[in-house]
Amino acid sequence: MPANFGDHEQRSNDPSAAEHRQDSEKAVGRNPHPDIAKVQASRPDWNHDRSWHFTKPVDPDWNLGYGANDGGESLKKEHVDLDPYEDGRPAIFNYKLLISAIIPRPIGFVSTRSEDGKSTNLAPFSYTSVINHDPPLFTIGFAGGFSNAKDTLTNLAATKECTINIISEHFLEAANATSINAPHGVSEWALSGLTPAPCKEVKCSRVKEAIFSVEGKLFSTQEFESRATPGKKTGVLAIIEGTRFWVREDALNEDRNLIDPAILRPMSRLGGIMYGRTTEGCELPRPDYAEKEKGKEMDGLIQPKLEGQ
Repeated sequence: MPANFGDHEQRSNDPSAAEHRQDSEKAVGRNPHPDIAKVQASRPDWNHDRSWHFTKPVDPDWNLGYGANDGGESLKKEHVDLDPYEDGRPAIFNYKLLISAIIPRPIGFVSTRSEDGKSTNLAPFSYTSVINHDPPLFTIGFAGGFSNAKDTLTNLAATKECTINIISEHFLEAANATSINAPHGVSEWALSGLTPAPCKEVKCSRVKEAIFSVEGKLFSTQEFESRATPGKKTGVLAIIEGTRFWVREDALNEDRNLIDPAILRPMSRLGGIMYGRTTEGCELPRPDYAEKEKGKEMDGLIQPKLEGQ
């Protein structure tokens, strides 16, 4: 099987792999609830009145050398170490552990189109981050290799283009709907009810409802191989260069360099099937070494390493 085996060839030569990808949600078991509708009915309604606001930090009087702000409570707890490759540990355990530990994660809501332009795709990816600003670079992580690529990766590899949209509260359900295991050729745009908007640098659409969107060109990809099962391709990292930004005008400041979190109201990914919302924050300036030294705050703290390290 060639290294850059595409989705069409995969389905023709090994359709069972494509079917397995569609059924992967059942195997992963992200949803812990046998009856999610019953669980949802027992929970309070979404609080629409909760607005973005600032609070003080946990300890406004914290100084250098103070350590954790919990009075030492965290030091009373023990840790266990986990070998990700220990005998009998399924790889899916590492996946579930990591997505419940590395939280909150920004969600890249990625729009692509096929090379022939006959189909479009829209899907959320929580293995997403910004890694540089000049040039603007973003990462998207895809589960599975090129031989078992999702439509987004197939389209991205073929066209070298995409848009990355940030999910806000006002279209959370629609965005989540695009994670459906739709067969190849079925566009998630129609299933979600979201609105495509034209771009200037790329042919694929951005999400009109999104407060912030990025037009992007593929910079590079890196495919990863399993440590536990040599030869098995388990993931692909795509680096995307942002070529144009789109910001809703009421969210942008006068200098056009800041987005108001009260307008953006971004959603993040937590573990399992959980999402998180951002409704409050605190501000902490970066300490300046010279100022702290001058103020005698570092007396007795300057040393090359701590004892026992």
